[in-house]
Amino acid sequence: MSPSVELQTAIYQLLTAPGSATMALAAGRVYDNVPGSPAFPYVSFGPSDHVEDDADGIPARVETLQLDGWTRDSGKLRGARELADAIKADLHGASFEFTTNALVQIRVRPVRVFRDPDGITGHAVVPIEATIEEV
Repeated sequence: MSPSVELQTAIYQLLTAPGSATMALAAGRVYDNVPGSPAFPYVSFGPSDHVEDDADGIPARVETLQLDGWTRDSGKLRGARELADAIKADLHGASFEFTTNALVQIRVRPVRVFRDPDGITGHAVVPIEATIEEV
């Protein structure tokens, strides 16, 4: 399985698991393709990229995947900050098994929270960086 697909699948499963901080706020609304008129708050998968990081003959990559948290509370950013913190609590330093490849580490990089141009939507940008050994 593609390391990128395996990473996204594992992140989705973690964020939608009962008891996860993100599940408590977003109620399972984690989307790869956001439906029309979604209920808020929700999380969506954004762009990703990766660079090779081979070491000692072991093929590996560092993959960066952007998660976006979306809230709507009359332009207040508190909900977006809470959602960003929930995503970080669930993912930063997490360990989970891949089926084909191996996760070495996963970290949350610098998070940004801001108000979207519509004036009412809070937006959290949460970059995830994962080191993956490719099998």
